[in-house]
Amino acid sequence: MGADTFRKELRSWLEANLTPEIVELGRHGIEDDLDALRQWNRALADAGWAAPSWPVEHGGRGADIDEQLAYFEEMSRAEAPGPVNVIGVSNIAPAIMAWGTDEQKARFLTPMLRGDEIWSQGMSEPDAGSDLASLRTTAVADGDDFVVNGQKTWNSLGHWADWCQLYVRTDPSAPKHKGISCLIVDLRSPGIEVRPLRTMTGHSTFAELFFSDVRVPTGSLLGPLNEGWRVAMTTLSHERAGVAKLHLGLSRKLDRLLAAAGPIEDPRRRDQVALAYSRIACMRWMTDRALTSARQGQPSATLGSLAKLAWSRAEQHLAGVAVDVMGMDGLSGEWATALVSAPQSSIAGGTTEINRNIIGEQALGLPR
Repeated sequence: MGADTFRKELRSWLEANLTPEIVELGRHGIEDDLDALRQWNRALADAGWAAPSWPVEHGGRGADIDEQLAYFEEMSRAEAPGPVNVIGVSNIAPAIMAWGTDEQKARFLTPMLRGDEIWSQGMSEPDAGSDLASLRTTAVADGDDFVVNGQKTWNSLGHWADWCQLYVRTDPSAPKHKGISCLIVDLRSPGIEVRPLRTMTGHSTFAELFFSDVRVPTGSLLGPLNEGWRVAMTTLSHERAGVAKLHLGLSRKLDRLLAAAGPIEDPRRRDQVALAYSRIACMRWMTDRALTSARQGQPSATLGSLAKLAWSRAEQHLAGVAVDVMGMDGLSGEWATALVSAPQSSIAGGTTEINRNIIGEQALGLPR
């Protein structure tokens, strides 16, 4: 199709279908009106815009890198919410496509894409966050089932989710990276307790899950037994341009701040705004350079870590600048929420320390 035609088609569709009410819902998220966001999700899916990077046979458009980039730019420009299944579409679906049986693909991908079923990812535990290989939740084979016991935490959308991609230890005698398996778990199964977690912002977008003798059919295994680490490390090749969402979101936030603040007379504050702009611009250039390499068949092994590290620094800096520039008006509403939530940006999706290690070892060749 070509990126320009792709962009024009999406822009035309958004102009015809996106309403101010949906834009506002997207700013507040799933807690405000899940049903309305699901309706929007279904409209996206029916038109092929829920996950254009997915293969056509699974409901996508097989979009290449340039088309994916155009998609994220247009969605950001219009402030259009994406699919309800943020983690599912970006992280879990590629694993199902790569490792799932034909039956698993047929059963799960379409309802996930349409938002009919919400997914959560069961990785982190109280003592196994960034170090996934230290997980302790167990699954013991018993006839045609696995019996699961343990706890997961920081599950995004956990108390809304219908299904969980759960990582468990199936061979406690193996080295810690080798004895992990991945299960597809129905969260309505007996023995599962879900507790919402309220963050500093007052929102409850996370949950913790407790498993007590939960029976999961052996047919729910995703990938080979004891090869869950390989499943977890599956390359997210269906959204290689997804890193662009980070700087696009920050650019949109900075634009809103400047519109709300009006002329900024204080030179110190102008310098801080300029620094925020510069950091976002550097993220954009870094992403463009990495995507150019990917187009040439040389994808970066550290792009995700570099982008995440740069994003967390820029996000936290911009949150502080916003409150400084807005004065008393910054102590309520969007800017106050951003300030309180900013610290999590250096933890969620991989801590700053872990990302620095990955960059140091894989990009700079430093010793472990």
